[in-house]
Amino acid sequence: MNNTAREAILGSIRSHLAASAPYDDQHELLVHHEHPVILSKISLVELFKQNVESVNAHCIITTDVTDALRQIIADLKARRIAISDDANVERWLRLTDLEIEKLGVVPDAQDIFRFDVGITTAQAAIAETGTLVLDSAHERHRLVSLVPPVHIAIVAASRIRETLSDALTLLQNTREISPTVTFITGPSRTADIELTLAIGVHGPQELYVIVNEST
Repeated sequence: MNNTAREAILGSIRSHLAASAPYDDQHELLVHHEHPVILSKISLVELFKQNVESVNAHCIITTDVTDALRQIIADLKARRIAISDDANVERWLRLTDLEIEKLGVVPDAQDIFRFDVGITTAQAAIAETGTLVLDSAHERHRLVSLVPPVHIAIVAASRIRETLSDALTLLQNTREISPTVTFITGPSRTADIELTLAIGVHGPQELYVIVNEST
């Protein structure tokens, strides 16, 4: 590698690191235990929402999941929707009265690529990182959350915990933790050596999180 190319790469890294500094400061203020006064003023739900949106995802806090689903799906103009094997998800979706061309409940691995949106629930969420936690014992078909270009996840406000450790403790309180647990933080993303960020290369391009405050 010649000096010009090396300097170009190092310059790109320096500029990206400098651009991230304000976000690092915000993260320090919001989530570190050294700042209990600030944390006490922010509910876990609000902290979770802030961190979900900081990674380019969308977050809606509501007591009406049906209305939230209606809004999102109508805006997306989605017609083919895959859902996880959850009776509540199917009930909420049918209550929207939207014109859905195809509703697939746990579609097979080949058919899943033909859907516009995948809808799942999440069994826990981590406030400090805006991360969803999907337990394979409930979300048995993880492809619903990983393959369609848009993923909509529904999580109960009561299942949001501050840290990863707290979230895993929540899962373990009911039973032994499943062999497979999926962690989702924002849309799918990747970056090459020059830190050029690309969204949706290996999974959904958009993530919508609905926080259900009615449970």
